[in-house]
Amino acid sequence: MTSRAPAKTLVLGTRGSKLALVQAETVAGRLRGRGFSVEVRPIKTTAEERPEESLAQIDQRDLFTRQLDEALLRGEIDLAVHSLKDIPTEVPEGIDLVAVPERHEPSDVLVSAERYTLETLPEGALVATSSLRRRAQLLNRRPDLVVVEIRGNVDTRVRKVIVEGHAEAAVLAGAGLARIGHEAPRTTLPHDAVLPAVGQGALAVAMRGDHPLAEKVRELLNDPAAERATRAERAMLGALEGGCRVPVGGYALAEGRKVRLRGRVVSIDGALLYEAEGSGEDPEAVGRGVARDLSEQGAEVVLGEVRRARSGA
Repeated sequence: MTSRAPAKTLVLGTRGSKLALVQAETVAGRLRGRGFSVEVRPIKTTAEERPEESLAQIDQRDLFTRQLDEALLRGEIDLAVHSLKDIPTEVPEGIDLVAVPERHEPSDVLVSAERYTLETLPEGALVATSSLRRRAQLLNRRPDLVVVEIRGNVDTRVRKVIVEGHAEAAVLAGAGLARIGHEAPRTTLPHDAVLPAVGQGALAVAMRGDHPLAEKVRELLNDPAAERATRAERAMLGALEGGCRVPVGGYALAEGRKVRLRGRVVSIDGALLYEAEGSGEDPEAVGRGVARDLSEQGAEVVLGEVRRARSGA
């Protein structure tokens, strides 16, 4: 594969949602501040082409990234900005994740007109989420809740709950609401109750590995602490062969030379919960160690059931 000559204008690919565009403009602004000209180019992904279909039913690991990856490999864009939690643990050959900028606080939040907490939600309340991870952890703490599917961008999901009353509450990523300045009434879900998705709150910048500006972009955008922490989380998820849409939570912090990781696997009905922690200097080794601990506890049974259900076995 031949290297592309440095372009006068960097073309930055992104999904077309409001949140994705805000994230892309944040990265573009930092590059412009260092003298680059940047064109932001929205690209429609599978998730946007099938807006009403359940994410679990689509069951495609590169649901949010495939079209952007293809545009990178064809040389139509120079870089792509993703929410890191949407990127499969195995990226296509020829593409590198060159930078993980500073991470937002990754917790999930409960959005409701009444500002319910998990404890104060009424008995049997309807809670909306499209995430198996969120569903499983909610039911582990509150098996009386009725968890219902919801799709759409952030504004759509908030409207469905706050204005239209489709459910008493919805669970969303707090970082997404914060990035677009959304003032939806919400309360933070503590990690003891709902552990975030791997990579939640972090962005990732993807480029072709042979792009002549890859190292420069990394130098300008990468936050070493965020990168080390998310490497541990993604190594855990990869070792569990979990993909992006399974009931796995994980959150790591880089503390000096060490990374400390907490991982959790919960059955979809919430009945079984497995949790493990680990720390060390090698992020990938920490992630694999936590995954091994979870598997030895029995987490593989839960993940195997999810895979069999999706394959129709």
